[in-house]
Parts: sequence; structure tokens; C-alpha cells
Amino acid sequence: AEILKVAKDELAKEGITLEIVEFTDYVLPNTSLESGDLDANYFQHIPYLEDFNAQNGTHLVSAGAVHYEPMGLYVNPAKAITLDSIPDGATIAIPNDTTNESRALGLLEFNGLLKLNAAAGQTATVLDVAENPHKFEVEAAQVPRTLADVDLGVINSNYALQAGTDVVGTPIAYESTEVAYPNIIAVREGDDREELKTLVEVLQGDEIVNFINETYKGAVVPTK
Repeated sequence: AEILKVAKDELAKEGITLEIVEFTDYVLPNTSLESGDLDANYFQHIPYLEDFNAQNGTHLVSAGAVHYEPMGLYVNPAKAITLDSIPDGATIAIPNDTTNESRALGLLEFNGLLKLNAAAGQTATVLDVAENPHKFEVEAAQVPRTLADVDLGVINSNYALQAGTDVVGTPIAYESTEVAYPNIIAVREGDDREELKTLVEVLQGDEIVNFINETYKGAVVPTK
């Protein structure tokens, strides 16, 4: 929403009025878009969108990518743990929704903490852990609220921003930028109105790129 508020001023220069509607869940933005109550939404990555379409019979597509929020591996603030000193048997909390659980497991694999079955792909779950030499306990949970109850947690950087560094600290590892999941502007399939194209152009433009870089200091990264 903060990014869209900057875009709103830029769109006004093009004669387009942007109304911003904020949601607090992952379902209503897509069902409201499918029903025509919204013209676009901006909160999800493509794997989540594709899974949502498959599960709900919706017909939503990406009109363009804007930014990504790198996942990080965060340490329980009460424990002195580094990437090289994670104890055997440590408990690691990861997100419990389908696409982000897979993404979090990919982060752990990228940093050499475990190995997944090669065939699991973007639907990997904790059941797809093929090698776990340090016997980590990997639990799907609501993160970061459970961080105080485990040793480490994998958290989307936007949630880490909301929680505050006094709660989650700074990450000891990030996911690979090569497998980043950019957040997109989603629209209904076949809706190619010019104002939607302009919305994407503005969100990918220099004004927004500069705002993201200056405001979020790497916790949110423009795709441009």
C-alpha cells in the first residue's frame, strides 16, 4: 500500500485515479478481483497465483512484476546462533502456506542446511526432505509469531519489517536471488485496458524504483 500511494500521485499526472483498498488476508484480494469488485491487485507472486487459480477456478494473470521480498533465516533473539553454528537438532519454523513453505525449504537447501527430493519442485513440503544430516526439526507454522518458541525461523522480509528488528533481528541468510519470487500486478484474464498497462508502467518506473530502494533498504527489491 505504501508503494501504491506513491504510484497514485504519478498516475494522477496521467489522468488516472487510483483507489487503494487494503486487505488483511490472502484470499479476498483474488476473489474480489475475479468478481469484478477490483480492477487489479498487488500482493502475490506467480506460484501463489497459479496455485490459487487451480484451487479456486479463478482466471487471474500477471500484468507485470514490480518487486520481490527476499526470505531470510532469522534467529530467536534469545539465542546466539550463526549460520555456521546452528546446533544439531535445532528447530526451524517455516511458513505454513503451500508456496511459501516450498520457498522456505529452498532457502534452507540453498544454504546447505538440508537437501530436498529433486522432483519436489515448487510444491515441496517437509515430507520432501531427502537429507537432514543435522536432524533439524522443520515445522510449518505462522512465522514470526512463533520465533520466540523455536531456534530459527524463515520469514518473508515484509513480515519482518512489520514485526520490527527488535523482535526478529536481522537475517543470518537469504534465499538465492536467482529463485526470487517477484510480486506482481494481477488482473483478470483478457483485461488489457490502457489504464492497467499504465499502472504497471508507473510501478516499474524510476520514481517507484527509487522509492523502494530508499525506503526499504534491501528488504524490498525492485525487479527493474
